[in-house]
Amino acid sequence: MSCIVETGDMIRVSKKSKSSKSSKSSKSSKSSKIKDMKRHNFKKLQIWQEAIELVTLSYKFTTTLPDFEKFGLVSQLNRCAVSIPSNISEGTSKRTSKHFTTYLEHSLGSAFEWETQIIICKNLNFISDETFIDFEKRIQKLQQKISNFIDSLD
Repeated sequence: MSCIVETGDMIRVSKKSKSSKSSKSSKSSKSSKIKDMKRHNFKKLQIWQEAIELVTLSYKFTTTLPDFEKFGLVSQLNRCAVSIPSNISEGTSKRTSKHFTTYLEHSLGSAFEWETQIIICKNLNFISDETFIDFEKRIQKLQQKISNFIDSLD
């Protein structure tokens, strides 16, 4: 039996489980344990919100790239941008901080991948200096926030 209560940025799942012990000399006894698991509401996480903004910026930016990059940089930029908030949200469904951290690390990896793709765009003169600086500041800020969040779970 589970009870889900949303409080602020966290969702608390209380789960009642029954375990039984048996021995040859005594009757079976049952005990109840309540196990609390805190899960984050991903939509309220600042890192998820900022990652969603980055996805929108990425899609808008990639429409300006040359047509011959449709299956190269365009696809790669958008896929890794989408991967950032997707891994954050998927991680919130996991039962332990260890598993959540794994998904946050995947998200962080995608953020570094996206930054690399933007640097490639800069090297190929596909992006203005102003847009590049803005994107680089945004992604580095997001990388730092994800890293700090990971550290807070340890």
